[in-house]
Amino acid sequence: MTPDVNSVPGSAMPPVVADAEPDDRGSRRGGRGRLVSALVLSAAALLVTVMAGVALGPTVIPLDQVARYVGAAVTGGTINADEVPAYSIIWQVRVPRVLLAVLVGAGLSVVGVAVQAMVRNALADPFVLGISSGASVGASAVVVFGLFAGLGIYAVSAAALLGALGASVLVYLAARGRAGLTPLRLVLTGIALAYGFQAVTSLVVFLSPNYQAAATVLFWLLGSLGAATWGSLPPAAAGVLCCVVVLLRHARALDVLSMGDETAASLGVDAMATRRWMFVLTSVVTGLLVAVSGAVGFVGLVMPHLVRMLVGSGHRRVLAVAPLAGGCFMVWADIASRTFFSPQELPLGVVTALVGVPVFIALLRRHGYLFGGR
Repeated sequence: MTPDVNSVPGSAMPPVVADAEPDDRGSRRGGRGRLVSALVLSAAALLVTVMAGVALGPTVIPLDQVARYVGAAVTGGTINADEVPAYSIIWQVRVPRVLLAVLVGAGLSVVGVAVQAMVRNALADPFVLGISSGASVGASAVVVFGLFAGLGIYAVSAAALLGALGASVLVYLAARGRAGLTPLRLVLTGIALAYGFQAVTSLVVFLSPNYQAAATVLFWLLGSLGAATWGSLPPAAAGVLCCVVVLLRHARALDVLSMGDETAASLGVDAMATRRWMFVLTSVVTGLLVAVSGAVGFVGLVMPHLVRMLVGSGHRRVLAVAPLAGGCFMVWADIASRTFFSPQELPLGVVTALVGVPVFIALLRRHGYLFGGR
């Protein structure tokens, strides 16, 4: 008999039964059909969203012109001299920014799914382990003290990535005990160290003699894709793709892990070893994403639950749809951040929080089973 994971102390994950062997072929075909429909709709929505993200902004550019400029850039075609400004806006600014938004949204959503299974808590997100707070220390040190100045425009991203990886190492060493890397110790250690990293960041900002540098740090902490370039896409794309592929290959292990360590052991899954490599993978990917976008909250918390409502709680289905849904959400959030208060840009984390908080509360009230009780 499958145990009730909601009875496990510190656990709020719902029982994962969606991918259990069905009693008949009809239910299997029904679940597969629902997954295919969700994938098709999500892919179509992402395509429309990307086109809208490139066309919309302080200066709206018609879709036919967008298609012509992108086609000219990809195929090496020509454009008129008077079209160069619009072409530069599309190809050099908006296209890399929209693609980075897709990658960040997809990555945070997938990492959110993995972290919630890893710590067996539906309230976990990619930043619960203190990784983003560590990245903030590195980024603030660059802006305020000029560290890594030799890296030019990549100094902030490089320092943020190093800070995130350093924070991950500290969390791992502090959380590891005689029993291994347990979910409760991992969450508590991550939260405690996150407060410590936030204190260091606040101290750096407080000691900064330059008001503009402090304002830059605060804006970065709230998230922004304003620094997106073509050069920032390959590391983020490689990290997100690797994360999706690896987690899909181990989707069954995630299903079992969310049921508890004893159940995992009885089904032949080494919970400690699985949690260890998942921690490394999610830490690296989160560090890559935070380095290029800042700390964008609520995406990795809310999107996994929304996807579970659509396709069920089986991790193979959730991991297939979550990247598409997360990419759509992040692009629209970025559109709002750069258009609502133009020419000023609203921090991306503000938009995701303003949308994520009501959605999360609505989920909590209408679908209490997702959070361990009605």
